[in-house]
Amino acid sequence: MPKTARLAATLTLTAAAVCGPFAGPALADPAPVAKSLYAPSALVLTVGHGEASAAVTPERAVTLSCAPKPGGTHPAPVDACAELRYSGGDFDALSANTGAMCTKQYDPVTVTVHGVWQGKRVAYERTFANECLKDSAASVLYSF
Repeated sequence: MPKTARLAATLTLTAAAVCGPFAGPALADPAPVAKSLYAPSALVLTVGHGEASAAVTPERAVTLSCAPKPGGTHPAPVDACAELRYSGGDFDALSANTGAMCTKQYDPVTVTVHGVWQGKRVAYERTFANECLKDSAASVLYSF
């Protein structure tokens, strides 16, 4: 066998041995790979006095992360994340008043929520007539 033919045969066998396991349908149709095990959920909540967020200077701000586990600077992250999951991320449902007795004094308090909830962008704002009404909302989320 000529030297060139022997070299060609050796290269062909080596290539088949090395590349053989990579050929076939497994390479052509790989199984989908999970990009993440959970959808991100991280929020920044602020509260300040005034009617509109553009005119409101935040007086307090907290962070809330719900995935992979509850955390952040929110005073009750476990309960706040549980409320959000239960409401399906509906912030208006969490703003309902419990019927507490509050004065009719108008001193508006605005709460804002910005960030990502279960992989979706969130921008929410709610203005309460006064601090008492904000505190009487049936939610741990706004208690910071």
